[in-house]
Amino acid sequence: MDLLLTLSLLLCFAACIWFLRAVLKPNPGPRRSANLPPGPNPLPVIGNILELGEKPHQSLAKLSKIYGPLMRLKLGTMTTVVVSSPEVARIVLQKYDQVFSSRTHADAIRALDHHKHSVAWIPADNQWRKIRKLCKEKMFSGQKLDGSQGLRREKLRDLRDYVNECCVSGQAVDIGVAAFTTTLNLMSATLFSVDFAAFGSGSSQEFKDVMSGIASIIGRPNFADCFPLLQLVDPQGIRRQTTFYFNKCFAIFDEIIRQRLQISDPTPKNDMLEALLEINQKDEAEFSFSDMKHLLLVSIISIDS
Repeated sequence: MDLLLTLSLLLCFAACIWFLRAVLKPNPGPRRSANLPPGPNPLPVIGNILELGEKPHQSLAKLSKIYGPLMRLKLGTMTTVVVSSPEVARIVLQKYDQVFSSRTHADAIRALDHHKHSVAWIPADNQWRKIRKLCKEKMFSGQKLDGSQGLRREKLRDLRDYVNECCVSGQAVDIGVAAFTTTLNLMSATLFSVDFAAFGSGSSQEFKDVMSGIASIIGRPNFADCFPLLQLVDPQGIRRQTTFYFNKCFAIFDEIIRQRLQISDPTPKNDMLEALLEINQKDEAEFSFSDMKHLLLVSIISIDS
């Protein structure tokens, strides 16, 4: 009922805006037809939103059979181009990747200016290339992956030992939580040289709830994405909820960074944080603490995907 009321109010608000724009906008004269792919005719104000239905992936598959693998949809005030075949996707993502790289940001991603710092969302400029190169050299290079084999074996041994203990004691094993704890500790050890969770404790479940919460909120349909004017009021509270979860992660990162900076150990740790701090101390303007935390956030969020 609350969702229906919210939708009704939003539609009334959008209709008023559309009417005012239609009345006040001067007549531009004859316009050339936009060079857009084919698509269903949009309704006034809401466009093709209703055609997505409860299962958008199935609706888009049906529409692609009518309008082809490249089609246009009007979602509220936003014109959206949908690619629905591997062949066209390969052309878009490989041949014209630079053209399509700067995409529209979901309103949830704007929480704490994540869209301005995250390697997943910033344009493919010099800053993006620097961060991408940093990730490749410090996390995903062949040398780094080979060097972390021992760490991966250690975390798998921890998982094996925990399962053995549960078998001996007759305790049921939550496979999902156990696998998440292993992946979380592997990532946190790679980034910070610490374990974020322990088997059988509530810490891993708490962190999993945060990660699941972020993934759920970012993937939730948001009227503000279809009607950008609504971003001023965030009617569904999606950006506020995303900000809450991001702040919880940033509080953890701030504490870890603070502790690392206070350590006077002459032997540096061979982890991602040490590499980021080294770059930051050389030139904070090039790579700030904010950039660092947003990069760490992307790495941690990927655990639950």
